[in-house]
Amino acid sequence: MKFGILKERKNPPDRRVVFSPDAIVKIKLEYPDFSVIVESSEDRIFKDQEYQFAGIEVSNDMSDCDVLIGIKEMPVENLIANKSYIFFSHTIKQQPHNRGLIQAILQNNIDLFDHETFVDKNNRRLIGFGRYAGYVGVYNGIRAFGLKFGLFKLPLAGTLNGKEELIRHLKRLVLPPLKLVITGKGKVGKGAKEMLDAIKIKEVSGENFLTKKYSQSVYTQLGVADYYKRKDNQPFYFDDFKANSQEYESSFEVYSNVSEILIAGHFHAPGSPKIVTRKMLQSKDCRIKVIADIACDIEGAIASTLRSTTIEEPLYGYLPSEHKEVDVFHPAAIVVMAVGNLPSEIPRDASIGFGQMFSEYILPAFFNEDKDGILQRSQITSKGKLTPRFNYLQDYIQ
Repeated sequence: MKFGILKERKNPPDRRVVFSPDAIVKIKLEYPDFSVIVESSEDRIFKDQEYQFAGIEVSNDMSDCDVLIGIKEMPVENLIANKSYIFFSHTIKQQPHNRGLIQAILQNNIDLFDHETFVDKNNRRLIGFGRYAGYVGVYNGIRAFGLKFGLFKLPLAGTLNGKEELIRHLKRLVLPPLKLVITGKGKVGKGAKEMLDAIKIKEVSGENFLTKKYSQSVYTQLGVADYYKRKDNQPFYFDDFKANSQEYESSFEVYSNVSEILIAGHFHAPGSPKIVTRKMLQSKDCRIKVIADIACDIEGAIASTLRSTTIEEPLYGYLPSEHKEVDVFHPAAIVVMAVGNLPSEIPRDASIGFGQMFSEYILPAFFNEDKDGILQRSQITSKGKLTPRFNYLQDYIQ
C-alpha cells in the first residue's frame, strides 16, 4: 500500500503536515510494507530536502498513491478520482461552504476518511490538534490583554519557534492579579491548562475562584456541569443534557462577573444553548476584558465571536452594548481572539505531535485489517455513496 503525503493548498498556506521526516523513518522500520511519497511543497514546515535527506521520495506526481493524506480540505480541482483521501473535510456538521467538496468526492468515486471522525468504540476522538490550539490560545489571550492595556507587547505567536518559546516569553511577564477561566476539559482545555501551569499561574477551585481575592494571577477550569444548568433547577446529568439540551441554559454569568480573561476551549454541539450570552457581556457586573475563543464557532457558544480572525491579525474589539465589531482600543471594547487555525502558529510542534498520534492510533488499522473498526467508523464515503454512519448528510449534499 502506497501512501501520499499531500501539500496544503488552502490560502493562506498551512505549514503543518501529518508526518515529519523522522516519523516516516520510524514508520518504515515498524511497517516494512509501508511505501510513501511526499508531495513537494514550498510552504511546509519541513522542507523537501529534509525528507530527501532521510531517504524519502519527494515528487509532484501523486497518481501512483493509494491513500492520500493531508491536513486541510483538498480543493476540488486537485482531487484524483478513485483514490482514498484522509483530511479534515469540515463536512460532518453540514458546513455549507464545503458542500461542493463532498459532492465532488462522491462524483469522483473517492473514499473519504476524516481525521475528526477517527473514534474508538466508545465514540471518543482519537487524534486532533486541540492540545496545540490550547497552547497558542492561552498565549494569544495573554498577549491581547497586554496590548489592550499597554502593559506589555508580545510578538505574534507565529513568529516564534514553538511551544517552549511561547512559554519563555510568557514567563518573562509580570502580570497583575488576573482571574482566567478555561471552559472545557477536552484536548483543547488540557492544552490550555498545561500552558498556564507551565508559566506558574496558580489553579484554584471554582468556589475559591468565585469568592476569594488573590494577590497573584489564578485560573480555574470548568466542565460542562459548571457552566450549564437545567431551567427547572433539577440536578445536572450529562446524558440528559446531551438528549435534552433545550431544557438547559448557561450558568456562566457568575464567572463572567469575576474573570478578566476567558479561554474558551469547550466543545459546543449544534443546538446547545450559548455559554456566554449578549446579556452577560452587556451586564454592568461583567469583568471580562479578553475572550480567546479557541473553538471559534461563528455566532456559536460565545456571543462576541462575530467572525474568525487570522494569524496575522488575530484580534478585534467587540462592543457589547451594540453587539458589533469596533477597534480593539475602544474604551468599552472586549478584545476577541478567534483564530480558527491556531495550531498552524506552531507548525513544527503540532506536526510532530499529530504524527505521533496518527502512528499510534490510526496507522496500524491499515496493516491489521482494521480489526478494531477504526477505518470503518471514520469512513464518510465509499464507492460514490455515503456510508451508513454518515447517511444523515444526504439532504445536505442534495
